[in-house]
Amino acid sequence: MSTKSRSQRYRNLTSRKVNQISPSGIRRFFDLLASMEGVISLGVGEPDFATPWHIREAAIYSLEKGYTMYTSNLGMPELRQELSRYLRENYNLVYDPDRELLITVGVSEALDLLMRAILNPGDEVIMPDPCYVSYNPCVTLAGGIPIMVPTNQKNNFEIRAADIEARVTNKTKAILIGYPANPTGAVMPRNKLVEIAELARRHGLLVISDEIYAKLVYGVEHTCFATLPEIKEDTILLGGFSKAYAMTGWRIGYAAANQEIIAAMTKIHQYTMLCAPIMGQVAAIEALKTGEASAAEMVEEYNRRRLVIVKGLNDIGLSCFEPHGAFYAFPSIKVTSMTSEEFAERLLTEEKVAVVPGTAFGQCGEGYVRCCYATSLADIEEALSRMKRFVSKHKK
Repeated sequence: MSTKSRSQRYRNLTSRKVNQISPSGIRRFFDLLASMEGVISLGVGEPDFATPWHIREAAIYSLEKGYTMYTSNLGMPELRQELSRYLRENYNLVYDPDRELLITVGVSEALDLLMRAILNPGDEVIMPDPCYVSYNPCVTLAGGIPIMVPTNQKNNFEIRAADIEARVTNKTKAILIGYPANPTGAVMPRNKLVEIAELARRHGLLVISDEIYAKLVYGVEHTCFATLPEIKEDTILLGGFSKAYAMTGWRIGYAAANQEIIAAMTKIHQYTMLCAPIMGQVAAIEALKTGEASAAEMVEEYNRRRLVIVKGLNDIGLSCFEPHGAFYAFPSIKVTSMTSEEFAERLLTEEKVAVVPGTAFGQCGEGYVRCCYATSLADIEEALSRMKRFVSKHKK
């Protein structure tokens, strides 16, 4: 059997749903730059800080004490209690640590569990375009149908209640939002979130709020969606430790929701992942107890970089909306007349700067690229210098 025939045979044996999903556009560029020397990466959304030492030390000490076993499916009781305290003190939200909190292997697992727990075949989930790369595939893999709502630079990449309502049907199950946003850095103001909450109540919809970047905001306030009037019971709050505490590799996230939804998610979790790694959970406990100062220092440094990269991009002719959250800039590259894919590929090969094409995040990302400023100021300045040279050669 030829290689081509063998490939086709096994493609026919795999799920149609999986075959229809494109590989992550972020990871494709990550793999490309891994094989090149001298590349400055503004690509993968990962802090360039190591996890603060006191958090690492807590995990090391747990290993020395022999903490290498399974935990409860829901997560360590100590972590759930600490998380319950954190949500109460920071947002005045009360969640029962024994019934309304689930510790997961990163927020990505929480999203996957949730979609499989709530969706029946054909159910629709409304979400913004562009949005985080996992949203659309997780809905599709769970048998649901993603319904995209275009957002744009003119409207600060905010999803509007009226645009959501225009897409509500008798098949709509939920609204999925993630603010502060990846890839745009947009932060939704409270009054516009209130409009979405009122819409959700009117139509009996769940709201899934991915707030992994909640602590990374600059000059504005983050509004936790579950704090809005009369919407907590219909909100599934997703969060984690990767971004604020530089704990990407520890893979600890959580879901906070009413006990019926948490129970449904836990059924799937216990048969697939079983539990999050105990070492990561111990580290998360320490982060919640003593990590605020370290997190604040990182946010201050991100803000310095944010100001430099946004000004630099605008100065070289790449119009850039000012992001007030996360650690991404999302400049327009339309002045080059290139597609997002072409711009990212040629910038990488010609100037050795890695960015992610906006189309990795949805059709409305065409004409944009995502630049992550969770890297050193020196690297950002050098990347801007290389990008200036590139844009001056290709500007139409």
